[in-house]
Amino acid sequence: MSASTAWAEPSPSYAELIARLDTTPASQEANATVEAAEARLRQARVRPNPSMTIQAENFAGTGPFSNFDRTDLSLSLSQDLELWGRRPARINTARGDAEVANRSRRLAVVDAAGRLALAYAEAEAAERRAKLAEERLALSLADARAALALVEQGREPLLRGIQADSEAASARAALDEAKAEMEASFARLTTLVMLDQPVTTVTGSLLDTQATAPGAESNAPAVELAEAEMSAAERRIAIERIRATPDVSASVGVTRFSEHQTAVTVGLSMPLPLFDRNKGNIDAAQAEFRAAEARVMQARQDAQASRAAAVARLTASTSRVSAADAGVASAQEAYRLSRLGAEAGRISQLELRVSRSALITASNAAVDARLARVRAEIELARLEGRAPFQGTL
Repeated sequence: MSASTAWAEPSPSYAELIARLDTTPASQEANATVEAAEARLRQARVRPNPSMTIQAENFAGTGPFSNFDRTDLSLSLSQDLELWGRRPARINTARGDAEVANRSRRLAVVDAAGRLALAYAEAEAAERRAKLAEERLALSLADARAALALVEQGREPLLRGIQADSEAASARAALDEAKAEMEASFARLTTLVMLDQPVTTVTGSLLDTQATAPGAESNAPAVELAEAEMSAAERRIAIERIRATPDVSASVGVTRFSEHQTAVTVGLSMPLPLFDRNKGNIDAAQAEFRAAEARVMQARQDAQASRAAAVARLTASTSRVSAADAGVASAQEAYRLSRLGAEAGRISQLELRVSRSALITASNAAVDARLARVRAEIELARLEGRAPFQGTL
């Protein structure tokens, strides 16, 4: 089976593929990361388990202690009291990590939507270029036949026929290259969205879709992620400071003496903060917070500059599309007139080739202009936290 017959069916529409984003590996990884963070948050709310101690004294010795008659048995339970706000700090830290995971998931989904839109548009552009290459070949063959007829009539030198054949051969090579690029683009799209069957054409059009007007300026997902990371870093400072305080445990127990008497025991235990006051970890947490604060500032500046650039590129690309369409219309009319003039003998084959090349160049430029508009829309959508040509994710 040839490569061209391996494609089984057209791609689902862009809107259908956007709806399937949750099935992509990037989205599944992000969802799993969120689930793990939420599970750690649930675990952070759980109080520590009590400890049970059983102790036997005064047995298996010598003299009167050689047996178990004078054995003293003690049973005690101890519980970490989690004083100084240990539990709330632990929960807040886990809640901050969960918020970071959620922001990371949103950014991952937005990026995945952008990659999907670009792959879809590139596949569509490759398909159009392949069709343009077919048209170029058809025009080259038609012009070559006309040139050979003129050569046979003695109205054009033999060189013109040789040049026409050479251009037709070049058009065939360009068509083969365009088809290979089209199949590669379809393969990338198939792999990206994990379709069951490879595709033969895209359904609908992104290249002809009008770009979404810029919305109200808001925090980009990258800025929201940086802010969540800064908040989580600030919460880690609090928990490191609390770890510098003594971890107090209370215990209660009962002791059974060899005389068959019992007594209740209670106690408190805590480490003495003589050497380790967690100073290094506190300083490290503070430094990490300052770094996160700097990343927020940088993310805001980058987002502001990127948004201004994306809006400018979107406006420019829209104007470029209009100009390219007008250029194609003019080039088509010029080629039509050149073809009529060449057949009537009023225009040389050289002028016909120039007008044909201008038409091909203008047609490809129109495809490039539309692809540039899609790229500008993708960048703006990423900064606004939505899918390109769609609403908020």
